[in-house]
Amino acid sequence: MTEKVILLEGIDPVEFYGLADANIEKIGGKFPKLKIVARGSAIKVMGEESEIVRFDKKLAELLAYYERYGHISPQVIDQIYDGGLSAVQDDPEDQHVIVYGNNGLVVRARTINQERLLNLYDRNDLIFAIGPAGSGKTYTAIALAVRALKNREVKRIILTRPAVEAGEKLGFLPGDMKEKLDPYLQPLYDALNDMIPAAKLGKYVEDGTVQIAPLAYMRGRTLDNAFVILDEAQNTTVAQIKMFLTRMGRNARFIVTGDITQIDLPRRSDSGLMPVVEMLKGIDGIGIVAFDNRDIIRHRLVKHIVEAFERHAGNSEKE
Repeated sequence: MTEKVILLEGIDPVEFYGLADANIEKIGGKFPKLKIVARGSAIKVMGEESEIVRFDKKLAELLAYYERYGHISPQVIDQIYDGGLSAVQDDPEDQHVIVYGNNGLVVRARTINQERLLNLYDRNDLIFAIGPAGSGKTYTAIALAVRALKNREVKRIILTRPAVEAGEKLGFLPGDMKEKLDPYLQPLYDALNDMIPAAKLGKYVEDGTVQIAPLAYMRGRTLDNAFVILDEAQNTTVAQIKMFLTRMGRNARFIVTGDITQIDLPRRSDSGLMPVVEMLKGIDGIGIVAFDNRDIIRHRLVKHIVEAFERHAGNSEKE
């Protein structure tokens, strides 16, 4: 009798094994000659060597499916183990898919300008994505970053945004530094939690593969082999954006996102986003995509709310 232990690295075993271990029991049913014991992130298999080799091969296919699509089910297990489903399918809509997230979530470009961002990414190392709240500019950028990491195009993801509400002087807030910063960075965590299994994301954050930090922490760094996103860039000055952009190292991809209607700086004129965009326009390797109200994919009312505020701002300027 042969024994083998298989470790599920970076995978949440609770999600993979299924509710009440339904998935692992389903897998076990495909190999009645083997004894399978799953505990924590380790699966111990005992039985004839030839059966263990077959089990290992099929489990690798199932893990590949889980890695790509972020979920498995008893039906998927049946199809993979009975030979009716490839772990990596040829999806005719794959060209629109950015990344497969958790629990079957498919993250794809859903609007014209989201598709334009994808196309610009193929030809530019630096992209400015500017537009209203809810247009998916940051979410799409993070999806591209996760895809780049999965495809080993980069070694790490770095997400940053200015902590303007606290003036980037966070000492007066309670808690340690992480607790002080988390409220400002939570939207970035939310997007990552959609796309990377919780166990793997925790490991990535722990070993520095995924870093989320305020803009002030970028000073003095050289960011090589990284996908870096500056979010809420409308709340940065020209000097801050210059500092950020000059962090770009070898094999780095940068995306800057912002909404010029939501400037939280003391004076709107202090925002450096649009002056920098105008300054860099036309440089080869830099792409610019302008999102608009047609890209808003939140609740249907959000589009009308944004339009109402724009009309009000236009009337105020006329007066």
